[in-house]
Amino acid sequence: MTNQPIRLFIADDHALFREGIRALISATADIDCVGEAATGEDALHQIETLQPAVILMDINMPGINGIEATRRILRTHADAGVIMVTMLEDDASIFAAMRAGARGYVLKGANHQELLQAIRAVAQGQVLFGPAIAARVTQFFTRTPPRGADAALAELTPREREILDLIARHYTNPEIAQQLGIGEKTIRNHVSNIFNKLQVATRAQAIDKARQAGLARS
Repeated sequence: MTNQPIRLFIADDHALFREGIRALISATADIDCVGEAATGEDALHQIETLQPAVILMDINMPGINGIEATRRILRTHADAGVIMVTMLEDDASIFAAMRAGARGYVLKGANHQELLQAIRAVAQGQVLFGPAIAARVTQFFTRTPPRGADAALAELTPREREILDLIARHYTNPEIAQQLGIGEKTIRNHVSNIFNKLQVATRAQAIDKARQAGLARS
């Protein structure tokens, strides 16, 4: 009796990336692409029905981002293997993905063989991070950890710290978007990531942590 192909789902808002993955998978006998989505919400709905074994998940998607989508998926489908496939390789994104339950993290610049290796390993229950990510994890654990209130902000990217500082100054999302010259949707995604990393549910809680760490004092 032959093994069934690995049921793969792709969640990424870039159509060309999804197309490239489908083309790669179509030439691979042991993996079957059963569905795809461009938003976190659509991914959640489809995955509930399709029950894929492995999910390729982008971190930054419109609406529900990949970190939160991963958390929600694994609450009801604990056996699903989520692999983050993203351009982001900062410590905050890597560890947020790990805490959410991702079993793999591969950069979009990785070669096809590395991606296929990750899909097959995760389908077998393994945890696999690409070489570049493994190096970042090693560097993280060899650094002296932050102390005191600043530890709460250690996982934020420079852009997220900048946005948190403006939140602590009581700027609204539209005002932050105008101040930084970027779209409101991008700001909403950043705010969602900030809340996830700080483990807060409201702006007031985020402001409290920001001020404990010394932001918005000048």
